[in-house]
Amino acid sequence: MKLTFERLVILITFLAIFAMAARISVDSDTWWHLRAGQWMLETGRIPDSDPFSYTRYGAEWHYPGWLVEIPMYGIFKVFGAGGLNLWTAVMVCLAFVFIWKTTEGNIYVRAFTMILAAAASGVYWAARPYLVTFVFSAAYIWLFETMRKNEYRSIRRDAVWLLILMVLWTNSHGGFFIGFLVWGVYLFSGVIGWITQKHDFGVIKSLMISGLLLAGCVCINPYGLEMLAYPFKTVGISALQNYIQEWQSPNFHEINVQPFAWLILLVLAAVGFSGRKMLWSDFFLAGGFAFMGLMAGRNIALFSLTAPMVVTRHCSPLLDGFMHSKLGLSSTRSVTRRQNILNWIILALLVFTVLAKVTLVFPVSANEQAFQKIFPVGAVNYIEQTKPAGRIFNSYNWGGYLLWALPEYPVFIDGRTDLYDDELIDEWIKVVQGQDGWEQTLDEWHVTFILIEPGMNVTSLLKDGWRLNYEDAMAQVWVRK
Repeated sequence: MKLTFERLVILITFLAIFAMAARISVDSDTWWHLRAGQWMLETGRIPDSDPFSYTRYGAEWHYPGWLVEIPMYGIFKVFGAGGLNLWTAVMVCLAFVFIWKTTEGNIYVRAFTMILAAAASGVYWAARPYLVTFVFSAAYIWLFETMRKNEYRSIRRDAVWLLILMVLWTNSHGGFFIGFLVWGVYLFSGVIGWITQKHDFGVIKSLMISGLLLAGCVCINPYGLEMLAYPFKTVGISALQNYIQEWQSPNFHEINVQPFAWLILLVLAAVGFSGRKMLWSDFFLAGGFAFMGLMAGRNIALFSLTAPMVVTRHCSPLLDGFMHSKLGLSSTRSVTRRQNILNWIILALLVFTVLAKVTLVFPVSANEQAFQKIFPVGAVNYIEQTKPAGRIFNSYNWGGYLLWALPEYPVFIDGRTDLYDDELIDEWIKVVQGQDGWEQTLDEWHVTFILIEPGMNVTSLLKDGWRLNYEDAMAQVWVRK
């Protein structure tokens, strides 16, 4: 079988993306998703109220994630955290498969831009249901881009896939609203095309009908019409922007965020130097998602999905012309027998390298060592051994982990911001910052012990009435005297 150099470049691209994504991907929020999946399997129910905290116990909790949380728990139960690491890598690669289909032109430009886009979106990769939003956003971009290239002649056929994906999306993650943003971009671009007489009104009508059907698909979930308002409820929580890093503007002094800046510059350079007219859909997708990424770090991934399409559309003709006129090269070349053998050897070596990378993130020991650096493993072991009575006040960052590691202790707070809302998050902030009334908050909630990071403001105030029973570099456990 012949392995052309162009095919090798494609394989290298996706092997590189898989290798980048194959890493320790379990974060604090992963644990509460696993706990929810476990709870659903044990009870045979989808939760409609909170069963995990004492501050919101019994309060209405309608989270659109059951379709992913249950399989996530299954993967973890069979393969451990290493299985979730590989699941994350597969989902990332799947998203970029859809994006590869939207790119065009020179193979080297496509490969380079894809790898840069993957590096930029790496800030988003974690074993959480929002990976479904990453994949489905890419699928929506591909489907709408395919319809645009076909002048929407296939809209009825492709719209079926949009509807199916929306039903799955709504039951997987609250980011399904991104699908409507993509739909809105192509609808608005179509309206501009109709005004400039490039499209007939039938296109606009079909897109509008598709949007109404998509809204109907959102209602196909255990909570019904309520899900239509869910994205607005989440975004409306001011504490997200004030205290939670992934909802804040990115810090470009951090090296893992800088590929986002490079990708923005590459888009600007490609469009500026190509001299080609920019499509309205490209402008709204790239510009809109770039703005969203600048406002909240978690949205960087959305821009990373749109940038390769724009860059390759504008940059590929420039490089093709340079290769042909200056270097006398063609973007496609025949392969000799010797070159074919060499290509297969290169591929085999790369596959071996990727497998070696997998062995670093799949074993239980590797994951446990990583967890000790990011979770209060020692403090949790201490609590399990001593079993202090009463209620725990815990760090927000560790709430999800405690739901899994200490299920017998309902938490004060965890990563489910849609449940706790601003009111309780502000109470938590009051305590950890030692603001006026922090003692009253602990008294009102009958807190008897505290698990928190060393160095928090409140730790310097816990001298009277509290005893430090456990301390390590990661965490402290304070118990009421």
